[in-house]
Amino acid sequence: MARAPRRDLLAGLTVAIVALPLALGFGVSSGLGAEAGLATAVVAGTLAALFGGSNLQVSGPTGAMTVVLVPIVAEYGPGGVLTVGLMAGVLLITLALLRAGQYMRYVPAPVVEGFTLGIACVIGLQQMPSALGVAKPDGERVVVVAWRAVAEFFAEPNWTAVGLSAGVAAVMLLGARRRPAVPFSIVAVVAATLAAQVFRLDAAVPIGDLPSGLPAPSLAFLDPSALGPLIAPAVAVAALAALESLLSATVADGMTVSQKHDPDRELFGQGIANLAAPLFGGVPATAAIARTAVNVRTGASSRLAALTHAAVLAVIVFAAAPLVSKIPLAALAGVLLATAIRMVEVGSLRAMAKATRSDAVVLVLTAVATLALDLVYAVIIGLVVAHALALRAVAAQAGLDQVDFRPDLAGEHSAEEHALLAEHIVAYRIDGPLFFADAHRFLLVLSEVSDVRVVILRMSRVTTMDATGALVLKDAVEKLHRRGIAVMTSGIRPTQRQALDSVGALELLQHEGREYSTTPEAIAGARAYLEQAGLLPVRHPPHPVPKAPR
Repeated sequence: MARAPRRDLLAGLTVAIVALPLALGFGVSSGLGAEAGLATAVVAGTLAALFGGSNLQVSGPTGAMTVVLVPIVAEYGPGGVLTVGLMAGVLLITLALLRAGQYMRYVPAPVVEGFTLGIACVIGLQQMPSALGVAKPDGERVVVVAWRAVAEFFAEPNWTAVGLSAGVAAVMLLGARRRPAVPFSIVAVVAATLAAQVFRLDAAVPIGDLPSGLPAPSLAFLDPSALGPLIAPAVAVAALAALESLLSATVADGMTVSQKHDPDRELFGQGIANLAAPLFGGVPATAAIARTAVNVRTGASSRLAALTHAAVLAVIVFAAAPLVSKIPLAALAGVLLATAIRMVEVGSLRAMAKATRSDAVVLVLTAVATLALDLVYAVIIGLVVAHALALRAVAAQAGLDQVDFRPDLAGEHSAEEHALLAEHIVAYRIDGPLFFADAHRFLLVLSEVSDVRVVILRMSRVTTMDATGALVLKDAVEKLHRRGIAVMTSGIRPTQRQALDSVGALELLQHEGREYSTTPEAIAGARAYLEQAGLLPVRHPPHPVPKAPR
């Protein structure tokens, strides 16, 4: 229920004005045409607003998705893109049912920033042919296509297209600084279209004819034999839709104090939207961060705003298609160039680069991979490197330190007894995680222990232990045993026992009767062991050997 319907209606109208040139531009850039972008904005925008997990989210065609779709269009054609959208919808619904939305929080900020920077560069390069007024050159890599477009332009310059695209981009960028509330994108596009018509600028190629309405839903594009080869592209599209949508919803939550999205419901809503959009000739959709931000800033408080945005675009499709068809491609290229520039948050990039060397590496690597490979590979590479560096940092915090056991030595002891005990016993305290990233360092340290008869391992400060850590501990105990050195442990936590038990380390310690709850008990057990070995004088009464807990 809308709490402020008038404000929501106004916000929806504003977003629609902003979204119109973007929907047209991204439709053209994807290779399926402006009508595909409009169909996506109307159909996916409506269904994602109804079924999604955010009250403020606005969905439709986006630049990031366009980047993924271009190579799919080149290889499989328009029908392949529609099939990929359908398959991605099924995958998104599956992710929602598996409750995978919660894992978005594990994507580090440098990966997101590098990903966004890379997308901005790709979107900007994709606009080169239209902005320069040349036919799109052949090629799969966006850098190669942009370079060839520049070469063709200098061979036969089209200054009209350059003037229109540069003018639209300049109006949007400069106008937004002076009056952020004014939708300068539509103002600039209308001005460029009027100029092209009034002055009969033949070099300004228009979008072309648009259908007056949405096509009837159809599955005619579906070719069952093509489903196998399209699985990988569908996974890439679904992954991108999930990442961008959940990121956009998080941004929307951060811009308000009263809204919180449901990540799994958001994945479900995006799945429904992507199932339906291809039936009407639409491209795969995601939530759009820029349009969502406009929605929030203009006072939206419910789903009514996003639904209004889709309804206004539907009216434009049905009533104003002849006028929209006259918009120059160069003007839409200018809109997307300005959008790409505004995606780059210099302050955020500078902050990430200055935070740590690891953050800077992850950011740059993700951005370069986005530009050189594709978005999904870029995110995977960024995540792998970020988590590898994080593991290294966590592992570096772990420590194995020799400690003085005398504070835990029960009873009265002379200096001579202290010296005698210290001659035969050494105590180590393990701090932090004992896991695969750095476990073998502990084995090396313990293997070098010499000139003692008992090693006490204090384990109460071990924060986590995996199978590798447990195996390393077992190996260390066995190597010390072979050298005639007994090993006592203290403070093993219940959470560590499963890992130790799985590799046989716990049974080894308990069989020897040398696992204790506390350090004083372990020291008493060590002293009893040395007394029985004849290395210490027997105290009267004889010191009892504590039994290890079972």
